[in-house]
Amino acid sequence: MDVLWMVPLLLLPLLMWTSSTFVFYFKKCFYVAWMMCLAMIAIPLCILKSGGRDVENMRIIRSLVRHVKYFLGLRFEVSGWEHLQTEGPYVIISNHQSSLDVLGLMEILPDRCTMIAKKELIYAGTVGIICWLGGIVFINRKKTSDAKSVMADAAKTMLDDQIRLWVFPEGTRNQRGDLLPFKKGAFHLAVQAQAPIIPIVFSSYSSFYLRKEKQFKSGTIRLKILPKIETKGMTSEDVTSLSDKSFNVMRSAFLDVSDAVTQSNGPVCH
Repeated sequence: MDVLWMVPLLLLPLLMWTSSTFVFYFKKCFYVAWMMCLAMIAIPLCILKSGGRDVENMRIIRSLVRHVKYFLGLRFEVSGWEHLQTEGPYVIISNHQSSLDVLGLMEILPDRCTMIAKKELIYAGTVGIICWLGGIVFINRKKTSDAKSVMADAAKTMLDDQIRLWVFPEGTRNQRGDLLPFKKGAFHLAVQAQAPIIPIVFSSYSSFYLRKEKQFKSGTIRLKILPKIETKGMTSEDVTSLSDKSFNVMRSAFLDVSDAVTQSNGPVCH
């Protein structure tokens, strides 16, 4: 019986060494399980600190999550820190490739900043609970009227509570090597609050992480924080041009940082 227990222990390093598909599933399962365990630790800490739902709980979540990158073999290189040294409310927009974005988000998350996320996330066990405690704003992506109402409320909350909101304007995960067209919600939010937009770009994950091909190597992710885009004096009529401007700036930066990081990481072997 003792020998049987040793078989999985001996197989694990062998599979990690020889099977990229096994590595992919092992890392993905570990990531989800570990995040749920961290959420279990964070829930009582957040309740003790703030008594319930509060954006200040993001400080606890941020500190607990920052080490996870080391387990997955990921490294972040951040440029443009000075652009986050902005007082008062603002809207951060970034591209969205996978659930790994959370690690980059926590790497640079400013104080008093939370996110806008899909409503389904609240049902993700302990992770859903900690998202709620962290003040995350949930939207129903299938109902445009509901989403607009939530955004209007979020703009008021931004000003009343002096918070910042992080939004993924593509609206869904995208690993196609380019940006998807932006949805307008983040820009309506910024204009309603008359708050600046700070674009942030994550380099492409394709040199180390490919979901369809079941590849998940170690790698470097470059985060580029871009200069803020002011919205003061803008109205709803300016939303489309604001969205287009933000898209063009981010797409150019995305292609630049992705080319650079692909050269340093090397291509994924198929």
